Amino acid sequence: MSQHSLDDLAKLLLRLVLGILIFFHGWAKIRHGIGGIEAMLAVRGLPAFLAWGVYLGEVLAPLLLILGIYTRLGAALVLVNMLVALFLAHSGHFTSFTSSGGWRLELQAMFLVAALAILMLGGGRYALGRRWN
Repeated sequence: MSQHSLDDLAKLLLRLVLGILIFFHGWAKIRHGIGGIEAMLAVRGLPAFLAWGVYLGEVLAPLLLILGIYTRLGAALVLVNMLVALFLAHSGHFTSFTSSGGWRLELQAMFLVAALAILMLGGGRYALGRRWN
C-alpha cells in the first residue's frame, strides 16, 4: 500500500472515530434534550437559545465527518462545539487531574485537537464529498 493510500486511510479513521464518538453525545441530546446546556448558558447570562447550537456540533457535524461531506466545515463545527463545552462545562477543570494521574480534560482535548487536525487535513480520498473537502 502506498504512503498516499495510508494517509487517506488515516484521514478516514480519524474522521470516523471523531464523528462516531461526538455523535454519541449528540444522540444523548436528541433523546434527553438540552435543558442542562440552557441552564449553563443562563448562569453565565447568555441566551438559552444558543444551546440549540449543540445540535450543529454534535449531530450535524459528526454526520458530515462520517460521510466525508463538507469535512472541514464539520471539523470546524466540532472544534467550536468543544471550545464552548470547555467554557461552559469545564472551565474550572484546566488544572485538574484524575486519581489515576490523567488530565481531567484529556477527552475534550483529544476531540478538539482531532477536529483541528481534520480541519487542516481535509477528508481525504475516502470521502463522499471529496471536491468539497
